[in-house]
Amino acid sequence: MARHQQTASLKIAVMGAGLIGKRHIATIAAERRTTLAAIIDPSDAARELAAEKKAPWFSSLATALASGPFDGVIIATPNQLHVANALEAVRAGIPALVEKPIADNAAEAEILVAAAEAAGVPILIGHHRRHNPMIQAAKAALDAGRLGKVLTAQGTFWVAKPDDYFDVQWRREDGGGPILINLIHDVDLFRYFFGEVESVHAMQSSAARGFVIEDTAVVLLRFQSAVLATLNACDAAASPWSWEMTSGENPSYPRQDQLCYQIGGTSGSLSIPQLTLWTSPSAPNWLERLVKERLPFDTAEPLALQLKHFCDVICGAASPLVSGREGLETLRVIEAIKSSARSGKTVHLPAEAQHVERLS
Repeated sequence: MARHQQTASLKIAVMGAGLIGKRHIATIAAERRTTLAAIIDPSDAARELAAEKKAPWFSSLATALASGPFDGVIIATPNQLHVANALEAVRAGIPALVEKPIADNAAEAEILVAAAEAAGVPILIGHHRRHNPMIQAAKAALDAGRLGKVLTAQGTFWVAKPDDYFDVQWRREDGGGPILINLIHDVDLFRYFFGEVESVHAMQSSAARGFVIEDTAVVLLRFQSAVLATLNACDAAASPWSWEMTSGENPSYPRQDQLCYQIGGTSGSLSIPQLTLWTSPSAPNWLERLVKERLPFDTAEPLALQLKHFCDVICGAASPLVSGREGLETLRVIEAIKSSARSGKTVHLPAEAQHVERLS
């Protein structure tokens, strides 16, 4: 479907006025290319927020569309509504930015992706970390061969979520643990860095709280590129080692001068978020001192960059950095991780990923 050239402010609606929805609303207000077209959420709190922002309020996308057209919609509703909401946008021919995960399960995500591709309506998935200039700089270093042949990587997500975090019921139920809520970001970044996953083997535990959901998980990943990686997640560990605590991306978290990812190759290694590159001045030799270099990068708010990119996609000036299909493939890996953790068996992708148990 052909996209228009931008000659006026793009009208962007936001579905869902929760925490992330409010951040999107603030980002739209700060972007010179966009206007908040509507807040779509049936709650009284959303109606009050719309009045505060002097924006139209609607209880549904259908009623919003009946009032007049807009250029794009950001879908920040609960996970289980993502597919239904996005399909409604696709049928209306409206580009959509869907918060992660794309869906509760890969089978439903496939329906959405197929519908969007058939209609020629772009769907973007809110894996916003890919837009972070730090991640773009790391990706550029990898693509330029600064590390030689990449062989291995490890990522850590250790945080201590407070007890009241789990006062919300869905956070104590299947799908509410750190694998789907948090580790999905790390999986997506590792896919962005290293390509598609060939197989996973995972273990999980609920030893800290005894909930149905996991509080701890360890994952082994084999990529088609031959990279071997580990991801270690725990939301009950007092720790400075996580993207949230180290990247400075969200000021709500106290920033720590620690790392969350390490990537190793035949010519060097890289730590993130510091972007410290360690290389050998000659042939790699563990008896020789390494050279330390900090890779430069600009700082910018990833959500703001994601919105600018959404505007470019709406206008036909760019293809989605994180398309619906990219969101689907990341979700496939998450489903494979959950399946492996339950069964104790290695799960191979993509063939087996299409037959793993669906997430509840």
